[in-house]
Amino acid sequence: MFEVWAPLATAVDVEIGEIRYSMDARAGGWWSAEVPGAGHGTDYRFRLDGGEPLPDPRTRWQPEGIFGPSRLYDHDQFEWNDDLWHGRALPGSVIYELHVGTFTPAGTFDAAAGKLDHLVELGVDFVEIMPVPPVPGERNWGYDGVDLWAVTDNYGGPDGLKRFVEACHLRGVGVILDVVYNHLGPSGNFLAPFGPYFHSSASSFWGQAVNLDGPGSDEVRRYFVDNALQWLRDYHIDGLRLDAVHALHDNRAVHLLEEIATEVDALSAAVGRPLTLIAESDLNDPRLMTPREAGGYGLAAAWNDDVHHALHVAVTGERHGYYDDFAGALPKVLAAAYYHDGTYSAFRGRSHGRPARHVPGYRFVCAAQNHDQIGNRAEGDRMAPEALRLAAGLLLTSPFTPMLFMGEEWGARTPFLFFTDHVEPQLREGEGDRRRREFVGFGYDDWAEKAPDPGEEMTFLRSKLDWSELDDEAHRAHLDWYRALIALRRAHPDLSDPRLERVRVEHGETWLVVHRGALRVAANLSPIPLNIRLAPGQILLASDPGVHFGDAPASSGPDGEASVPGLSDLVLPAHSLAVIRPDGSGL
Repeated sequence: MFEVWAPLATAVDVEIGEIRYSMDARAGGWWSAEVPGAGHGTDYRFRLDGGEPLPDPRTRWQPEGIFGPSRLYDHDQFEWNDDLWHGRALPGSVIYELHVGTFTPAGTFDAAAGKLDHLVELGVDFVEIMPVPPVPGERNWGYDGVDLWAVTDNYGGPDGLKRFVEACHLRGVGVILDVVYNHLGPSGNFLAPFGPYFHSSASSFWGQAVNLDGPGSDEVRRYFVDNALQWLRDYHIDGLRLDAVHALHDNRAVHLLEEIATEVDALSAAVGRPLTLIAESDLNDPRLMTPREAGGYGLAAAWNDDVHHALHVAVTGERHGYYDDFAGALPKVLAAAYYHDGTYSAFRGRSHGRPARHVPGYRFVCAAQNHDQIGNRAEGDRMAPEALRLAAGLLLTSPFTPMLFMGEEWGARTPFLFFTDHVEPQLREGEGDRRRREFVGFGYDDWAEKAPDPGEEMTFLRSKLDWSELDDEAHRAHLDWYRALIALRRAHPDLSDPRLERVRVEHGETWLVVHRGALRVAANLSPIPLNIRLAPGQILLASDPGVHFGDAPASSGPDGEASVPGLSDLVLPAHSLAVIRPDGSGL
């Protein structure tokens, strides 16, 4: 059965080879046709009113790319072997973000599956993969996807994704898929001829907004709602990361996010496993993950860039662009999640956000690095290993859901650059300038001089992880630190406790002590050794072998405070961190 929504057409044909078959009009602008002999593997296109052949808006398979024919794909043809998988809940979990094309030299789902043992040994609970729909050319971050129901053959197609998901489940790892519903890519986007998929006036920097609240938007919304359900149901995906939801233009009483969340909850009940929705949003609005019965949208979690920015500033000292707002912000975000919770943002020139301290910490997905924060730098450079170890120590002992970016666990030195492979000359030639303009005012005014051409194949190849770095002793030691941090988080419930009201942070200009139940996380953010006075106890984990407790002579603390009975000096070398279980009651 072939089906397509084309409410403005007066005649629709499905074309198989050189033969066209007339489709029958149905209610609501839908058309359908039964074609004898057509089935799994049949190539086809649609013609509207005798026009050019177009791919199916809901194509599941585009083996020849975005300009080729669609191919019928029967989900029942794949035999699953993950019947014993009952899902994984988000609270207490650690997420690992990866880009399939650069995670391994081969850049396929099967090659990525070959590295899963590394992730299991690291202690990862979820793998989050960047978008997988077909894109122009052979390489792309994935956010230029157009056939949103399909899986690019560059990575292995729909069967390849299923094999990867199954391999994860057999190792006890859940899978989160990054999906983009706020725009479609600029190349190969053939939705508009079929119906009112796009907003008549609203847009974002990345393109025309989709029509979620105008005439004809009921079926447009179903396009995205059903798409979300497809990944979770037919591909056994465990969760979705919804890209840039602040760019969704929806003025309906029931927002698209709430509608998706309601349908996903119903699917979760039907399949008997937890299904997780995570929003990327720069609004700092906790309504996204507030339960629907309390007036929210009911998503499971949201990315929290405030934590990233505060960590980055604290451990690197960078202050350009939006980072300028976050000098000294780390103590607040570790206990309150958002720094901008109604406070003034100099970068925006206005107040921003609302308080979220009542929200459980696991509902905030936080990272020291991710694809955006590395790839949005002109040279795609990663944080220096010394700074990253300190940031990871603070992140993995925080009340939030920590997310790692591929390679950071061993201190990878390969960049993650912005890369594309547009086939149209005007898009290929203008991509570098468009990317530079996107970051005007972000402190990257030298973008044009530093950033490589996004369309050059070498830009993509340079972004591939170098797994041979693990043969180096320094990289292995870095990996050991990450493994130890995750293991410690597992062993001590205080470190994964999501209750923000139980987090207390003491701090000076260059140090802080985070109270996590019965444990203390002490960090020296400065380039010089420092003594921090606190109750002595067992050092459970330290980033530097020089961390130790010493005597507490008068006025030896970081701010020259007087000696207090029962306290000792914790000696912290430069840029170091320690997790301590005090012998007494602590400070």
